[in-house]
Amino acid sequence: MGQAADPICHGRVLHLFFGKMAGHQSRMFEQMLTSLGLTVPLVLLACAVTLIAGFVKGAVGFAMPLIMISAFSSFLPPHVALAGLILPTLLTNMAQAFRQGLAPAVTTARQRWRFLLGTVVFIGISAQFLDDIPRSVYLLLLGVPVAVYAGLQLFGVPLALRLQHQNRAEWLLGVIGGIYGGVSGIWGPPLLVFLLSTKTPKLEMIRAQGVVFLLGSVALLSAHIQTGLANPSSMAFSGLLVVPAMLGMTLGYRLQDRLDQDRFRVWTQALLVVTGLNLIRGGLGL
Repeated sequence: MGQAADPICHGRVLHLFFGKMAGHQSRMFEQMLTSLGLTVPLVLLACAVTLIAGFVKGAVGFAMPLIMISAFSSFLPPHVALAGLILPTLLTNMAQAFRQGLAPAVTTARQRWRFLLGTVVFIGISAQFLDDIPRSVYLLLLGVPVAVYAGLQLFGVPLALRLQHQNRAEWLLGVIGGIYGGVSGIWGPPLLVFLLSTKTPKLEMIRAQGVVFLLGSVALLSAHIQTGLANPSSMAFSGLLVVPAMLGMTLGYRLQDRLDQDRFRVWTQALLVVTGLNLIRGGLGL
């Protein structure tokens, strides 16, 4: 009888243990929602947006934070929108940077050190002014160039700059990217312009984006730990978005490896036009 009762007793203990864990996690989730002013439908909508953004990033190597901040700005408070993209961006950039291994990523970092340094330093500087820059201003400053850039690309206008002084241009574009990044979480467009201007091959271009975005993501997280934006509640929300981000990126990789990249890039540029216009809409308060 004693032996027969042990499994039952054991089962009750496990049920109580995991029941308490589930209850604790539920309370933590509720506290997160309350502190950030969120609801379950809003969290699910954010997950859906992140899944799509991860898919696009996996396919073409960029546009994830653009899509996220553009869509998030429509239904999330500005600080929550920015905080939400921090961890998904960090981990997907890590996966992208090291997809071909450690050695190629290190080589790319050495080649792009000027852009990296300019971006990282100015993310740290501009993040301190997050509360001083009106939301409408940075949405317009992002939306207008993104929409114009992607729209011109769609119409076949070459946007590769003639860089007579490549080192200076790399510093300048890195600084611009860092200034944008600290207040919005987006520092990709200046890098894309630089890589296109230097006629960087596709594989190297995707890896360079991953490396620059990864170090920028680390700088963004560090800067907003200092500002208080990255707090337990906001990072819990951001952590929830990692799963759909990685799932979307995995699906995007399959498309990147199998389909013609140039054709898919056209559709991506069309999506960026829509994203840029949505940022402009948010900036104008429409």
